[in-house]
Amino acid sequence: MTTDNYLELSQVAITFPTPKGPFLALQDVNLKIAKGEFISVIGHSGCGKSTVLNIVAGLHQATTGGVILEGKEVTEPGPDRAVVFQNHSLLPWLTAYENVELAVKRVFGKKKSKQEIAQWVEHNLGLVHMEHAMHKRPHEISGGMKQRVGIARALAMEPKVLLMDEPFGALDALTRAHMQDSLMEIQNRLNNTVIMVTHDVDEAVLLSDRIVMMNQGPGATIGEILKIDLPRPRDRVTLAETPEYNHYRAAVLQFLYAKKHASAKPAVKSEAVEETAEPEPGLVSLEEHKKKKFG
Repeated sequence: MTTDNYLELSQVAITFPTPKGPFLALQDVNLKIAKGEFISVIGHSGCGKSTVLNIVAGLHQATTGGVILEGKEVTEPGPDRAVVFQNHSLLPWLTAYENVELAVKRVFGKKKSKQEIAQWVEHNLGLVHMEHAMHKRPHEISGGMKQRVGIARALAMEPKVLLMDEPFGALDALTRAHMQDSLMEIQNRLNNTVIMVTHDVDEAVLLSDRIVMMNQGPGATIGEILKIDLPRPRDRVTLAETPEYNHYRAAVLQFLYAKKHASAKPAVKSEAVEETAEPEPGLVSLEEHKKKKFG
């Protein structure tokens, strides 16, 4: 990984108009990301995690400040920033192969021959271990397999930055673990720059080089950034027993629960906040996490 400022968010703020007046969702968001770095963004619902991701994607335009990628300002969506959402968003009438092929043709239609396109589609389906099901339609494959195809489609565009918004949030625990392992394998192989929004503390610690922890809104901003100094490749079973892993995990939980209790001071949840906050699943409480983990 290089140390240059490959991607930079500078003084980013965004205000949304609402019937109750302007709503300041984000303010003073500053972040420098190196090429090949894996960043997780975590925080409570309504803290603007997905909004940050959407600004980098070019889906939202910052009210003030901006995003610079390799020296160029981001002003609109582009294939250099591929997004993987929680919903796979595959076209149901196309096969897995055809869903990936469609993206490849849009980006490389004039640069690659028909044979090169076919090879590239198969290569990217191979990266996510989906070559065996490439001719199946979405209704014929599982949720985890659909997400694999969605990731293959994003990777096939050869993006400079892979943006992931709760990509494994709708999957069962075992499938989610397999997908996390696949993502680590792919990122290790391709050295992608990745920004992932998550609510899962263990996922953030396992996958990330740094975890960006957001303060709650309105006017949300970055509260703390935690560097995860764990060797790669990472094995979840081995790491779970190490004091280092548990130290990082505890630090994130401490931040999140401190912010949760701090927000207990008269929390006025205005209609404006409700209308502009992006829907995100709630964080699992510490007690619920223990029940899940230890039964």
